[in-house]
Amino acid sequence: MLSRVAPWLASRKDVPDPPGIFVRTLDGTDTAALRLLAQRDPVTNVFILAHLRAVGTAAPTSGGAGVIGVFDDGILVGACWAGANLVPVQLDPAFAGAVAEAANASGRRYASAFGPAPAVLALHAELVELGHRAHEVRDEQPLMTIEGPPLVASNPDLAPGNLADFDRILPACAAMFEEEVGYSPFLGGREFYSRRVEGLIRQGHSLAHVNKTGDVVFKAELGAVTSEVTQVQGVWMNPLYRGQGLSSGYMASVVEQARKIAPITSLYVNGFNLRARATYERVGFRQVGTFATVLF
Repeated sequence: MLSRVAPWLASRKDVPDPPGIFVRTLDGTDTAALRLLAQRDPVTNVFILAHLRAVGTAAPTSGGAGVIGVFDDGILVGACWAGANLVPVQLDPAFAGAVAEAANASGRRYASAFGPAPAVLALHAELVELGHRAHEVRDEQPLMTIEGPPLVASNPDLAPGNLADFDRILPACAAMFEEEVGYSPFLGGREFYSRRVEGLIRQGHSLAHVNKTGDVVFKAELGAVTSEVTQVQGVWMNPLYRGQGLSSGYMASVVEQARKIAPITSLYVNGFNLRARATYERVGFRQVGTFATVLF
């Protein structure tokens, strides 16, 4: 595995990149190259493309999150977002060692790594060698897309979330998160997660059915959005309403809402969740790749 890393160059703007393979944190001058790299697969790389759409630069954020880039003779050939999570971008698994060393050298703690399975699993193997321990590895998560209208009738009750319902939507989001990853998103405080949920509502990217009794029956978010692709996240059906055959209609409505923004709707799902996979296939989603998620 490649292991040449010089993270000190991230703050040395006066030093040119050396020849050969090299790893460093990207800055604003790398924005066009990162966007071009990610555009090779706009579905797989929707996370980083949505980030670039939102902030307009590859430079580190005010919170210190940034993008680790792999260069070959000055050309950006792979990258990895390093924030709360690690998200590889067109990353050859052969470069996982160098990226893992750079991610480890930052001193950040990562909640997860997710993205294309070969790159994520290679990163995980290297991070284990550096002392990072995962509490769960989900190595088969079909990446699915639909382009065009859903194959089943949509449920008209699903609509963009309303801030007036924030106090109902937030607990539903937290319940989904805890069910999915096994711990509360409020560990360490409510503020960050609450801001995230509120922001999605304000952007019109939170979709929910809140019935007349105040129950959130179903909810989902468009967690990453570009002009080409939306990625559906946080799909959750209230346990009180499961087993009634409602999921397909709600997911069809998610697709109809998402198509107002971008022509391709995507999601990834745990391979072992056969019921969810069957629902997505009924709606018209088809597998186009395989993701993996490592939960640290």
